[in-house]
Amino acid sequence: MANDDRFTRNEFNLDSKSTIGVEFATRSIQVDSKTIKAQIWDTAGQERYRAITSAYYRGAVGALLVYDISKHQTYENVTRWLKELRDHADANIVIMLVGNKSDLRHLRAVPTDEAKAFASENHLSFIETSALDASNVELAFQNILTEIYRIVSSKALDSGDGAQATIGAGTNISLSKAADDEAAKSGKCC
Repeated sequence: MANDDRFTRNEFNLDSKSTIGVEFATRSIQVDSKTIKAQIWDTAGQERYRAITSAYYRGAVGALLVYDISKHQTYENVTRWLKELRDHADANIVIMLVGNKSDLRHLRAVPTDEAKAFASENHLSFIETSALDASNVELAFQNILTEIYRIVSSKALDSGDGAQATIGAGTNISLSKAADDEAAKSGKCC
């Protein structure tokens, strides 16, 4: 939950543990002079929580697929998470691939070009972040929330709802972790 802790509370805890089940937070941001309140659901990456977390994809309008740039196993799990999202979420969900821990350049196991190519092939946006030093965390959320807002607003205009279109109650931004640290260490597929 490091990226969403950084985004919602501007906090980082070195002792934070992997998400168990699902964690929830909110944050309001400005997009096109409108206040958007995002509901952020951080779903666990571990296999044992899969049945619980897939239920949270329904109704989600955006998702961040987060992997650890220093652990290739977490990146390898992104394919499964993407399939789960596409199987359980709305077909128009906005998805961003996020390589976290960019501060660990010296331990990089996932080349940026490899992740960018995967994102491009799968029509995902891409960014690398560091929850530790806060680089690009705000930008990642701002970008995905802006894209979601513009899509929802244009659909509302197309349907005749006009400028009263809002993203509010019931709008979920799901954060899906590709794997947790324990699973990556043990070599288990998450």
